[in-house]
Amino acid sequence: MRNTSCRKAVASILLAACVLASGCTTGPKDPGGDPISSTGFMLDTVITITLYDGLNHENLDGAMDVCAKYEQMFSKTIEGSDVWRINHASGQPTEVSNETAELIATALRYSELSGGAFDITIGLASSLWDFKSSSPKVPDAAALAEAVTHVDYRNVKLEGNTVTLLDDEAQIDLGAIAKGYIADKIVAYLASRGVTSAIINLGGNVYAMGSKGGSNWTIGLQDPFKRRNTPISAVQLQNKSVVTSGIYERCFTAEDGTFYHHILDPKTGYSVRNGLASVTIISDKSVDGDALTTTCFVLGLEKGMELVESLEGVEAIFIDENEQSYMTDGIGGENGIPYLTTEDLG
Repeated sequence: MRNTSCRKAVASILLAACVLASGCTTGPKDPGGDPISSTGFMLDTVITITLYDGLNHENLDGAMDVCAKYEQMFSKTIEGSDVWRINHASGQPTEVSNETAELIATALRYSELSGGAFDITIGLASSLWDFKSSSPKVPDAAALAEAVTHVDYRNVKLEGNTVTLLDDEAQIDLGAIAKGYIADKIVAYLASRGVTSAIINLGGNVYAMGSKGGSNWTIGLQDPFKRRNTPISAVQLQNKSVVTSGIYERCFTAEDGTFYHHILDPKTGYSVRNGLASVTIISDKSVDGDALTTTCFVLGLEKGMELVESLEGVEAIFIDENEQSYMTDGIGGENGIPYLTTEDLG
């Protein structure tokens, strides 16, 4: 099968936010010196944390440690993680950390809100796909059909810190929400250390902490139809999360010419096909943006837009496969809400 270059974009969905943002690579300098930055591979992606004040490498190392700590809890593949233990408990109750319980509770809330369009029990189906392979292939149809019979968030029983899978063959996968939760934890850690200006970039999740020398950060938005680090537009904001999910992130074209991407429909286990190319969510908390990008993508334009407009403090940009864009009413700079700064979308 022919693998397309889009698979490589997972590390730079919004890495463009640092490459393209006017305040990210050449931004404000603390009186004590240049910004400091650390980059590593965690959460199955490249992450970069850049501090513009509080220029202490202990702060930077501590922020990276926060990321590593939660990866050890939330990864479905790291043996001994909370998620790994839940998935290997054969339906028996599993005690997890406060943070894992909190994250699962948040995920279940979005599952309820979306009527199952967001579903963390997609783990068995998602494990059949390997979009990182140099030769990715479509899973066996029968195996995928069997896997989706075990996708139902209502089979996750959460009581305090105890998680039980009522379907003992079900598996949970927190990949569609964990990075957002972790980004928020990194922001909280840095704030506790007195940091007021930073960019936290966890692959497709960017949090613009504080301001750029008193001004808004300018965050570039990836054009889903062009090579990575090519912006279609940008938003200006402070203390906001920007999360984008799209068909260009992890994907491949099969030998028969069919295109597949990593955003899976919980009902079928196959790539969602509803005409959308990308969804960007702007929110106060990254955990919300992370969950909503997947949720809205699966719901589709009409229902996704309806959901976002029902939520306070959340804005969205949808781009369809015809390169047309659709934005919530708050995109436009009214009342300090983030606004577009380059050419009109679509």
